[in-house]
Amino acid sequence: MRPANTTHGPTSSNQTVQQIAKQADTKPVEQPQSTEASLSQEKTEAVDTQPTSTEKSPPSSTEGSSRNRPIPKPQPGKTLDLTFDDIKFDIEPDAPFKREMLPQGIEDLSGQKISIGGYMLPSFQQRDIKQFVLVRDNMECCFGPGAALYDCILVEMEGRGIDFTVRPVVVEGVFTIKEYKDDSGKHLAIYHMQGTGVR
Repeated sequence: MRPANTTHGPTSSNQTVQQIAKQADTKPVEQPQSTEASLSQEKTEAVDTQPTSTEKSPPSSTEGSSRNRPIPKPQPGKTLDLTFDDIKFDIEPDAPFKREMLPQGIEDLSGQKISIGGYMLPSFQQRDIKQFVLVRDNMECCFGPGAALYDCILVEMEGRGIDFTVRPVVVEGVFTIKEYKDDSGKHLAIYHMQGTGVR
C-alpha cells in the first residue's frame, strides 16, 4: 500500500510536526467547513442557482484553478513565486492519495527554490520554531474532514528558528514532494520545504 518512493515514515520530521498539530486540535475547525461542503453539493445539484452565502467562492476557485491556471515552469537558479493554487491537483475529499494523482507540472517543481505565502498552523511551541506546517489560510478550510492535502506544506527551517505569528508569512526554500503518513497509513502531508527564510 505504501508507495515504493516513500522515504519518510510517520516518525520523521518531529513526528510530522506532532501529527500536524494533533489534526489542528490547537484551534478546532469551525462549522463553515461543513457549510462550504453543503454549498458545493447544492452547486452540483442546481448549477444555475446563485447561493447568497459569501462562502460560495472557495469551492469554485478550488475546482477551477487547478485546471485553468497553468503550473509555473521550474526556473533553475531562480526563486519561483508560487501560490497554493499552483500546487492543487484533482483529488476527492478524504480519498486516499496516490502519487500518480500529481500532474507532471507539480512533479517538475520538486527541487525548485520557491517562495509561497500562507499561515503558520498553531502548535504548542511559540518561539524558535524549526519545523511548522504552512497552510493556505487561517484555518477556515485547511484541516478536519474533507481537508485537501495540497493546502499544507511541512516546513523545516535551516539555521535559526522563527517565532509563531498569526499574520500571513512568505516562506522561501526548496520545495520537494515527500509523503508523511500516520500509523494507520493515512497521509498527513505530501509537500515539504527546506526553508531558508520567512518574511
